[in-house]
Amino acid sequence: MNGVRYIFAWLLATGLSARAGDKSVTLPELLQDAQKWAQDNIDTNLLNLLPKVDDPAVRQFFREVQLRFQGDYVVDLAAIRQTAQTVLPLLESHEETEPYAAWLKAQMDYLDVANEIRLTIPAPKLETNQPAPPRTNPPPQTERAIWVRKISGRPWSAAAKEYVPQLKPIFAAQKIPPELVWVAEVESSFDRRAESPAGAAGLFQLMPDTAKRFGLSLWPRDQRFQTEASATASARYLKYLFDRFQDWRLALAAYNAGEGTVHKLLDRHKTRSYDDIAAHLPAETQMYVPRVEAVVWQREGAKLEQLSAPR
Repeated sequence: MNGVRYIFAWLLATGLSARAGDKSVTLPELLQDAQKWAQDNIDTNLLNLLPKVDDPAVRQFFREVQLRFQGDYVVDLAAIRQTAQTVLPLLESHEETEPYAAWLKAQMDYLDVANEIRLTIPAPKLETNQPAPPRTNPPPQTERAIWVRKISGRPWSAAAKEYVPQLKPIFAAQKIPPELVWVAEVESSFDRRAESPAGAAGLFQLMPDTAKRFGLSLWPRDQRFQTEASATASARYLKYLFDRFQDWRLALAAYNAGEGTVHKLLDRHKTRSYDDIAAHLPAETQMYVPRVEAVVWQREGAKLEQLSAPR
């Protein structure tokens, strides 16, 4: 299991470090690098255990998903939708990669909505000898409406029925709105096994540093996979982010993209409003905030701006 994590972590890091600035590097070349690194650094017996997991399509997909989630344009996520549909059953078919399959399932809505947005954008009118018009992201109001339609009428999952009654008292004990337990639907579809290739884990997809910062232990047992512990840490983190930004949309954006990213954009655009920076956030975050909004509205009939401040 650890070997799989190392493979995926390295694949996501490849090209984002030493070769990230080389615009001439192609994905096939990166895949060749991945194969060479695996041969040089991973025990051969481990690779023999994972013949299908080491499929180039899987490696390319996880590389692509990281690049596009952290990219500038929401519509670019649509390009990996079909590949995700192909890779998901492969991940589900191996015990070692089931946690990644659980994570990917929770991401499929992003790809579906991105494809819907792609289909609604009119083709640009190109004039002879003129550069293509600049690309743009949908305004936040449009994305909110799309997500409300996407989530509307969707019933509670069996996992939500199990976890929500357990999670709400934990959030309330941390003095934040219990409605925010629905962040777990967006993060993991209430599957506490979920692990992202970037290293986030558990119901609330906490990164290792964030988990430790808010009191969780990663060894000898990773508490991110424990319901009460992970919920407590997530609630504490959300409270911290609200205290810093004084706005639930900004707090959620920081939960997804990192507080440093949100803080820099607010300063750059001289604003304290989420809507003023939404189109400049990473593509995943542009989708994440309105998705959480839609889920909270669908499940609780509550709007983010109406949720109380932490007491």
